[in-house]
Amino acid sequence: MTWKAQFREALHPSRTIEVEDEREFPRHRGDYRAAAVLVPITDRSEPGVILTQRPDWLRSHAGQVAFPGGKIDETDENAVAAALREAEEEIALPRHLVEVLGHADEYRSGSGYRITPVIGVVPADVPLAPNPEEVAEWFEVPLAILFDRANYAQRHVDWQGQRRSYYDMEWQGRRIWGVTAGIIANLARRLTGAS
Repeated sequence: MTWKAQFREALHPSRTIEVEDEREFPRHRGDYRAAAVLVPITDRSEPGVILTQRPDWLRSHAGQVAFPGGKIDETDENAVAAALREAEEEIALPRHLVEVLGHADEYRSGSGYRITPVIGVVPADVPLAPNPEEVAEWFEVPLAILFDRANYAQRHVDWQGQRRSYYDMEWQGRRIWGVTAGIIANLARRLTGAS
């Protein structure tokens, strides 16, 4: 089975997993704002996933690794449209070049977002240009490394009087953790059929 077929099968609505996210985190328990991210997978024999590094000077999530994405605007038809728009705005990825395979399980963040991960295939070596207002740089992590659950540590921290768990991974001097790592861990469970 090709890796694209494996993703399509894993994303089929009949396949369910137990989603791990931050919905029980006490900071936010009200209505969640809709958001979407693109999980851009490069179309090559050994595919990779494109991630972004946020600028250090941002007020929110400074310096963190993230997927391209953001809030779903009123003008967006749906989560797919929002993810493609955000990827075009953040890294100049032309939306017409993305082959959408489907979407993964919503991830509820402690900061109040209901995030839909949209899985898309992009041409290998497509030229990208980070928008300096949102992205310091972009990089590609091999799919085999990123979705291997053995490469993640589950960490725990006491924050605001409650125990919080999160996934954490180091790759070539970059720390992938929090919501981004949580989305990856959920998707890895889908791909392996584990719950």
